[in-house]
Amino acid sequence: MSRGRLWECLSYHLSMRRAAQLCFTALICALAATAVFSDQIPPFFINCVVALGSFQVPAPGQPPQWHTEASGFLYGVPADSETDPAKHMYSVFLVTNRHVLKNHTEITVRLNSQKLEDPVREFPVSLKDADGRELWTSHPNPAIDVSVIQLNGPFLRDQGLQSDFFASDQNVADKAKMKEIGLAIGDNIFVLGFPMGISGTAQRNYVIARHGNIARINDVLDSGGTTFLIDAFVFPGNSGGPVVSVPNLTAISGTKAQDHAYLIGMVQGYLPYKDILASEQTGEARMISEENSGLAEVIPVDYINETIKDAQAAQAAQPNSPAPSH
Repeated sequence: MSRGRLWECLSYHLSMRRAAQLCFTALICALAATAVFSDQIPPFFINCVVALGSFQVPAPGQPPQWHTEASGFLYGVPADSETDPAKHMYSVFLVTNRHVLKNHTEITVRLNSQKLEDPVREFPVSLKDADGRELWTSHPNPAIDVSVIQLNGPFLRDQGLQSDFFASDQNVADKAKMKEIGLAIGDNIFVLGFPMGISGTAQRNYVIARHGNIARINDVLDSGGTTFLIDAFVFPGNSGGPVVSVPNLTAISGTKAQDHAYLIGMVQGYLPYKDILASEQTGEARMISEENSGLAEVIPVDYINETIKDAQAAQAAQPNSPAPSH
């Protein structure tokens, strides 16, 4: 082969190699851009989260100040037989943990205005009637930490308040849906709420989003458990907050890509790690310290749906009861 021909072939192979490198670099950049783009929360998901708490007097003579105790969120279920989701009418429920409401006769719900320049509004909600009966509906299994109360959606809109909700037929993944879309250990999630009572300024609620991933879920998907585990730090104040999946448009072999974000559950609480200090003489425990393990329990939305069905059945049994005014 002539020197000119050899150089021509060498140049061709170098150019092809360079082209392959450029294509590979472009592919990596595209995948990175996709990951960044997909790792987001739909904006209206944030608006579904509400703060629960009360007004407290910080010191004698000072005005009451808002104190956030826990999180909650708005959840909608279809109230008609319309087949077009865009035309659905929804019944809207406020969802939180049973333990958030325990030992309370009233709790205040704090919602943002639809206009940024307007302040938040607080609405006290009675939890018991004059005879001490609970006005909220809790899951019939006392071990399942879910309570709901129906809200008046048109009232919220008329008051100019944010009334976005997780639609059970569009934005929610129960156990069956999680199986269908292939949600699995390691998939990314966001925890939304108000950890440590941090809810923002006196004018607005500002939701905090914490990133994590699913740590264990197979036992729940196989119908063997009532909660699944996430690897994410949650704190007092996160109780009752939603956990949402993160879209992932790329997938490795044997897994499915996630092209939608879904509400997949509600925070119950973190799993504590206990460190026991024992006496050297007796071997008995002298002191137990408790730390946040970084793992948290999440209640699947199936139990929210079951609780709402019970609430609707109770409402149907009292057809003359007035519509909720809150």
